[in-house]
Amino acid sequence: MMNTRDLFIRSSLRCTTQRVALFDTLRKCKSHPTAEELFRMVKPGMVSLSLATVYNTLDTLCEAGLAQKLPTPNGTCRYDANTSEHLHIRIKDTGEIRDVPEELGCRLMEQLSKTVLNEIEREMDITIDGVSIQLIGRKAYTRL
Repeated sequence: MMNTRDLFIRSSLRCTTQRVALFDTLRKCKSHPTAEELFRMVKPGMVSLSLATVYNTLDTLCEAGLAQKLPTPNGTCRYDANTSEHLHIRIKDTGEIRDVPEELGCRLMEQLSKTVLNEIEREMDITIDGVSIQLIGRKAYTRL
């Protein structure tokens, strides 16, 4: 995995202490945090950090292709530093978003009909560059 400073240089981004701390935390985080959650994670080690800086940094990272924004039905967004094509599942009861295990996500994507995708392109006069799937589930509660 390329280090953050090299990624920023490659993406022509200024390499500030705050940006590095936010991106490094987002990269390590598997919970797909909101901007506010990321702010709470980084703030204790960075007193001068503001919530506005977090939002601005996340927008910049998304524009540079180093993170992706995952909108939720309640209007908030969650963020993911994994920009490779992969599937997510949104847990309705908690609002959290998790990555679907890669092998299972690949198996599901392989089941998509290329014929249907080609028909959609022809009928709508578009080119499909990618497919984004978000599964929606709820926690399975076990009985004791």
